[in-house]
Amino acid sequence: MGLLGFGTVVLLAVGLLHGYLWFRLVRSTTGRGRLRRRLTWLTVVLAVLPVLAVTLRGQLPMDASAPLSWVGFTWLGIAFYAFLSLLALEPVRAVGNALIRRKEREPALAGAEDGGVVASGGRRPPRSDDGTAQPDGGTAPGGRAVPEDGDVTAPSRRLFLARSLAVTAGAVALGTAGTGAYFANSAPVVRRVPVTLSRLDPALDGLRIVTFSDGHLSSTYGGRRFERLVEIVNEQRPDVVAIVGDLVDDGVDELREDVAPLADLVSEQGVYFVTGNHEYFTDTTDWLRHLPTLGVQVLRNERVPISRAGSSFDLAGIDDRTAAASGLPGHGADLDAALDGRDDATPVVLLAHQPVMVDQAARAGVDLQLSGHTHGGQLWPFDYAIRLDQPAVEGLSRHGDTQLYVGAGAGFWGPPMRVGARPEVTVVELRSPGR
Repeated sequence: MGLLGFGTVVLLAVGLLHGYLWFRLVRSTTGRGRLRRRLTWLTVVLAVLPVLAVTLRGQLPMDASAPLSWVGFTWLGIAFYAFLSLLALEPVRAVGNALIRRKEREPALAGAEDGGVVASGGRRPPRSDDGTAQPDGGTAPGGRAVPEDGDVTAPSRRLFLARSLAVTAGAVALGTAGTGAYFANSAPVVRRVPVTLSRLDPALDGLRIVTFSDGHLSSTYGGRRFERLVEIVNEQRPDVVAIVGDLVDDGVDELREDVAPLADLVSEQGVYFVTGNHEYFTDTTDWLRHLPTLGVQVLRNERVPISRAGSSFDLAGIDDRTAAASGLPGHGADLDAALDGRDDATPVVLLAHQPVMVDQAARAGVDLQLSGHTHGGQLWPFDYAIRLDQPAVEGLSRHGDTQLYVGAGAGFWGPPMRVGARPEVTVVELRSPGR
């Protein structure tokens, strides 16, 4: 899907989301009047904020885009979980309204039983619509008619139900979003994943590839949090560091200081990077020039040998699968070029941002593919939607003779939250057979 098509889908989704929220949180809980009008305008403003945060990214100075992104994307996360909560409460609403309707009918049924039969020759009680009928003075001051009980209480009951469900959904949404914000901005967890490669020489047994993806450095992620990520990577004493795409969301000028900690990475055999789809949303060429100045080697449809004690395996890397559509000359995933001329007896580990590339990798005889892109779903239940496009959401899986590891990512995109998917750094420990 192209960027324009993706943007259209996002706009439509945001519009439908806020339309439903307005219907349940504003229209159902208020009467006509000033309060409803004000809440309607507030809903429109909140719907526009995340759209502006996306469309104006890169066009505003960081000092201006940061508050817009924080407010707009934070609200989007809250709104999403309010939507899910209200949707889950619809059966409760349906049952409650059914009980209210039943309560409304009870006085009418009782009245029919008491006065529905008139004795022969008796006087018919006057109807309220008779021109000769006198108003019922009842007991109300001024001689006004006293309404039926159902006419007074039914709207109040419906309003109480709607407001109760709105408060419940709001509490659940705020609690979920708050917990997600805490985890998204907390230290990444370290996952140790042993992977046995059938062709790996025993001399390479135990070699550690420390990998992370999806840092998404931007106005909402960077600074001390990225410094902490680099420190965690170094604490694992990596033999190789692999950064598997979507490192940045803005240009070099905006993120120069945020990305600087990459120069502090310490690795026995180098730090390697492949592009993700988000590298093509900004000035790709500037980044591919800047990263090597920080000691990061960019693998673009090529491979390098990783050696120890006279044995080696190939570390290959390819452009993101969206690169060809970027319009940049020479960009595009080309696994054949990356593996051309290699020794088939040598194991190969492939860095490819999107897990879906594993089909090509399996056909090419790749032993292990390291990927990111999915964020582990980031916001439950998006992991189910991701499965429609990718063969795996996170963790280790096997596809033919090729193993695939998908990391959950270190940062976030959009709402600064992670629900059901902690940020992670992965230590892939290569094992030879029998070890």
